[in-house]
Amino acid sequence: MPREETTDRHRLLIVDDEESMRLVLARILVTALHAEVTLAGTCEQALLLAGNYAYDAILLDLLMPGIGGYEVLRRLRRASPNVATPVIIVSVLADAATQNRCMKTGATGYLVKPVERNSLVSTVKAQIAGRGKPKSNGKAKHV
Repeated sequence: MPREETTDRHRLLIVDDEESMRLVLARILVTALHAEVTLAGTCEQALLLAGNYAYDAILLDLLMPGIGGYEVLRRLRRASPNVATPVIIVSVLADAATQNRCMKTGATGYLVKPVERNSLVSTVKAQIAGRGKPKSNGKAKHV
């Protein structure tokens, strides 16, 4: 059952099927941005978490088992508390066609793995800078 808690830190959702990648991204963002990070290892888990809380930004891998990252992105943009949340794709796919497809589907940023630390931090900062905190009077739902 969700509980309410007060927080002034940005909340990020990191979605990647590779645990080591989730942990590396989380460590960098917690250290550099003092963010609260939620980790999802499956597409289904990501959609469940994103259906219960509006994050400040979502980092999403494309090549994941199950419905895959493209479908997660499409569903986030169609109907969820994260319709307007910045979604940054973090993928090994570096081709322009993939990047364009993601941007047309609703991604707001694209990083190619392996991600360089400074690029990750500056991209996430830029994405959340204009967004500010979700309008929740400082209350965040934790799952």
